[in-house]
Amino acid sequence: MSKANKKLQVHALNEIDYVKVHGRTTGDLSPLTLFWTGSAIELNVKGSELWIEVEVDYENYEPWISLLINSVSVSRLMLTAGRYWVCVFRGMDESAIKNVRIVKDQQAMSEDPDCSLQIHAVKVDGEFVPVEDKPYKMEFIGDSITSGEGIIGSKAEIDWIPMWFTATNNYSTLTAESLNAEYRILSQSGWGVLSSWDNNPNANIPQYYEQVCGLLKGGKNEALGAHKENDFDSWQPDIIVVNLGTNDDGAFHTPEWKDEASGRTYKQRLNEDGTYNEEDIEAFTAAAQNFLVKLRRHNKKAHIVWAYGMLGIPMMPYIHRAVDRYVAKTGDKKVSVFQLPNTTDETVGSRSHPGALSHQKAAKELANYLGDILAR
Repeated sequence: MSKANKKLQVHALNEIDYVKVHGRTTGDLSPLTLFWTGSAIELNVKGSELWIEVEVDYENYEPWISLLINSVSVSRLMLTAGRYWVCVFRGMDESAIKNVRIVKDQQAMSEDPDCSLQIHAVKVDGEFVPVEDKPYKMEFIGDSITSGEGIIGSKAEIDWIPMWFTATNNYSTLTAESLNAEYRILSQSGWGVLSSWDNNPNANIPQYYEQVCGLLKGGKNEALGAHKENDFDSWQPDIIVVNLGTNDDGAFHTPEWKDEASGRTYKQRLNEDGTYNEEDIEAFTAAAQNFLVKLRRHNKKAHIVWAYGMLGIPMMPYIHRAVDRYVAKTGDKKVSVFQLPNTTDETVGSRSHPGALSHQKAAKELANYLGDILAR
């Protein structure tokens, strides 16, 4: 063992006075389970070397993390299964304070009940100092766009794998950082307000909003606390950004989905002229309106912004319809709609999703809009 390693001291997370947890969790630090994309631990470290002890499991979709030092991404890692130590940095100026964030870089994997990422402890040759709170809190709710699918990788990549997801350089994180806000992300690729892109009515975000991470399946995730009621009082956002609707449009253009248990089929229909069936588009509008009611029930002070448009705006009239009906019925004036800039041939990323340039442009425009709201 080197002389440097002899100085390293192990600290369980629940023994550290100054550790900041980002993202929805159960509140348990022994160990800490990171469920959602962008979930993280943040530390201010005075020392030359830092390691984290992770415990990882999966069947199909391995977790990825990004390591940020002083707000700059310095490393991105695929985590293999097992319990082991990962070096965050070494050989740095031991007298300088380093702000460190260890970020879960991909979404909660609802199709892999074995997928989990936990942090047990850290070891360091120095000390921890307080992490300052930011003045604002923001919550982002969305689908694959908000999960950062497609930001990583070339335009030629088409495989649906965790490698192409990232919580950094994502419009949500870029927006929050430019406004000096803490953020949380709740997102799931392919999901919508009413159903998924393939008409599955169980794959909708509003159904699971009140749980810590209720869309995760299986007894293991239940034991980890994913299905617990979320403690809304512990973290109240100033802004909620909803970026949903892209997959609801997709459901109108894909085959019906069959529930194998009941035998029932589901399909969002188009008229012969290619327009939306009015009964089905009303179902989407009602689902969006009801989601606004649920959001307000649990977030009394937040301004809710329905932001949409990075992959076209076919559902925009019906998003406006839902918001207008909600405002008319409730008198709630702290709800609005914002059109995000569309992705182009120049800004597209992998898997035909918005790339880094698209996310940067969206973040710039959204931050300007939200900044005006926060300044009121």
